[in-house]
Amino acid sequence: MTKKTTYLIGILLTILLGTYFYISCCSTCGTSVKDETTNEVTPTPSETKPTSTSYPFSFNDGDYAYETNDNFNFNMSSSSILLPLSEKVEKGISGLKDYITTNTGKVLNITGYYKGDEANKSAYPNLGIARANAVKNYLVEKGIASSTLNISGKLNDDMVSGDDNVYLGPVTYSISGETADLAEELKALYDKVKDDPLVLNFNTGEASINLTTEQRQKIADISRYLDKVDGAKCSATGHTDSQGQRATNIRLGLERADFAKSYLISNGISDAKIVTSSKGPDVPIASNTTEEGRSQNRRTVVTLN
Repeated sequence: MTKKTTYLIGILLTILLGTYFYISCCSTCGTSVKDETTNEVTPTPSETKPTSTSYPFSFNDGDYAYETNDNFNFNMSSSSILLPLSEKVEKGISGLKDYITTNTGKVLNITGYYKGDEANKSAYPNLGIARANAVKNYLVEKGIASSTLNISGKLNDDMVSGDDNVYLGPVTYSISGETADLAEELKALYDKVKDDPLVLNFNTGEASINLTTEQRQKIADISRYLDKVDGAKCSATGHTDSQGQRATNIRLGLERADFAKSYLISNGISDAKIVTSSKGPDVPIASNTTEEGRSQNRRTVVTLN
């Protein structure tokens, strides 16, 4: 056997061995496996995608229960409900309204889910509360009293969105009786807000809002009180520094108060429950002789009436 022949045989053996190991170990990578008995095709692990989670529109209070796999849906990092809702959800809302209305003392607890990696663009402490609040407002529009609705948020990193970045029903529900100490809770909430109101500061000539975690919680507290107490209102009062004409500052203060009102409305607080006014430069809380003092005076104060 010549040297050239030996070389060619070696190349051939290398090709044959490589083909054998590829077929044995890798031929199913990224492919599907067909069951010859049932003709069903099962994707291999490389093709399998996590199944998107889906939570039902469901509640059970013993004598009354309802469940449908449909629910309120939301885009990732959003608290805006995706409309329209399914007919099954609308039917459930109608029945829920009748049940809550005719059974005094019953409340619906709405828990919104959120993931830790979602961006919270709402005015609430977390996106779960913001989603629950959006559902609450939708139910109020359908005639269910806001005083019979409780909202909360819960971190749920097990949620999986669909291919379109939509979370299916990241909201759960339960029906219960109202807590016996609700009156005391609301009194404590009122005192808390009055003693330490929400203060929004503005740059010179600007009306923009960037909330801290503490401010978001204050908005949640104000919203809960307004929901639970008939006739309750909050006030947004604009203030300015002493620079410029007083008449101009009175107008600027009102613009800031109206801006804060619009922001609260966009986050689910009723227009009818917010009263705006301006005190311009008349009630400073710091010296207007320094920039630091003037920046503190440029503010809108939101509190309960």
